[in-house]
Amino acid sequence: MSNDSSPSYLRRLGTWDATAIVIGGVIGAGIFRSAATVAERTDSGLQLLSLWAVGGLLTLAGVLCYAELGARRPQAGGVYIYLREAFGQLPAFLFGWTMALINYPGSVAAVATTFADYFCTAIGLPLAWVRPVAAGAIVFIVGVNLFGIRAGARMQNLFTLLKLSAIVLLIVTGLVLVRGQLGSALAIDTAHPVPAWSFLGALLPVLFTYGGFHYLNDLAGEVHDPQRSLPRALGLGLSVVVICYVLVNLAYLVGLGHAGLAASQAPAADLMRRWFGPHGATLIAVGIACSTFGYCSIAIAGGARVLQTMGADGMFFRMAGHIEPRTRAPQVALAVLGAWAIVHAFGIATLFWYRRHFADEPSPYRVPFYPLLPLLFVSTVFGVIVATTIHAPGDAGMSLLLIAAGVPVYYLWRRVNA
Repeated sequence: MSNDSSPSYLRRLGTWDATAIVIGGVIGAGIFRSAATVAERTDSGLQLLSLWAVGGLLTLAGVLCYAELGARRPQAGGVYIYLREAFGQLPAFLFGWTMALINYPGSVAAVATTFADYFCTAIGLPLAWVRPVAAGAIVFIVGVNLFGIRAGARMQNLFTLLKLSAIVLLIVTGLVLVRGQLGSALAIDTAHPVPAWSFLGALLPVLFTYGGFHYLNDLAGEVHDPQRSLPRALGLGLSVVVICYVLVNLAYLVGLGHAGLAASQAPAADLMRRWFGPHGATLIAVGIACSTFGYCSIAIAGGARVLQTMGADGMFFRMAGHIEPRTRAPQVALAVLGAWAIVHAFGIATLFWYRRHFADEPSPYRVPFYPLLPLLFVSTVFGVIVATTIHAPGDAGMSLLLIAAGVPVYYLWRRVNA
């Protein structure tokens, strides 16, 4: 466990900072692309909008659960902390092992590449520059976060405002295009019939696009007045996201039509190009670059706190558990995660453990309609896992193998550090 005399995190993040982290962690590149996939699997604009609303409500169930978990244990590390207390070191280690090998580095690398792709397109650089720009973005984000959470928060707040500006631009553009077309945009698309069961399949990309709110819990050790700020930021942040997602999809439907949205490879660019020409497509490319850059910043900052907590527990390299005394940043963990970049469903289950074992413990926030909302969200996530396994069994099998490989590593690590 960590030494009490070692430097600790300082609570420097206010409610707006925390809300910006939730918004920035959820809104990446998905809303600018995945709407077309959802349209392919639905037969009307009304059905499509309903899916985005339902996906937001299902995600809200998870957000409320994470709000209670964060209020109960406002420490850096998020799900790793909850799993360690509720189920022991092995499940917590396997979560961290999976996160270190697959989740954070993989998502950061993929989204950084998306950022570089749009950035290069926007300023006219050849595609050969995409990988160097992606690597440079990761190095830059790590470098800023080495100066502490305030420096990272300032950068994150800026890019959250920029990505929201891009969202607003899309919404306003769609509303300008309405001119009496709302009814036809919501009507059944007779030219695009789909099987009834595909409606459920369309929910998968919606739920994936709503993911990322849990990053705030990874940074909970640096949130001021966390018992109040965490629930507020999670609730407010996701509410903003749901509103944005529904309105953006309405803009797509009005501007492109259901059939046009389903056929689009890049609906945001197509909408802006239709109204503003090539300059519009370039403008939204800048907006998407800002959105993906902001997501990378949050993923790196949050992932580094998990690695630092694992290092302090002796479940990762001890050096990774170091917090730099002056900046109060996990500098080694940031460097490790950044270099590696060049299940949170189980986290919700810990809430049942806390409720059972700490029934009399005062809690400043409790998820409403317990245990229905936690059960609803856990069931939803397991449904996503099952559907993903059926759709891509090879990828799912490889993920299980990587998780299972962590078991002998855990016991070896404990033996070496005994």
